[in-house]
Amino acid sequence: EKCQQWVHALKLFREVADSRVDRNTTTYNAAISACEKGQQWVEALQLFREMADLRVERNTITYSAAVSACEKGMQWVQALQLFSEMADC
Repeated sequence: EKCQQWVHALKLFREVADSRVDRNTTTYNAAISACEKGQQWVEALQLFREMADLRVERNTITYSAAVSACEKGMQWVQALQLFSEMADC
């Protein structure tokens, strides 16, 4: 059951968007972290990229959660790209 909590977290995250409440760095970080814990690296990276598209600030917590999601998904190239991107910021 615990490994499925990411599904509920993303559902709540999407409901916030549907209610026209602004999603911010904190809400995105929580959603990315939930994906990381649920080993959903693809969804985590989609949220990470969505932040850039919507011009939502990404911080150290954002990058850390995204890198951790990639690590759990054994996506080492993606993780290294995120590290490189973070260094460029």
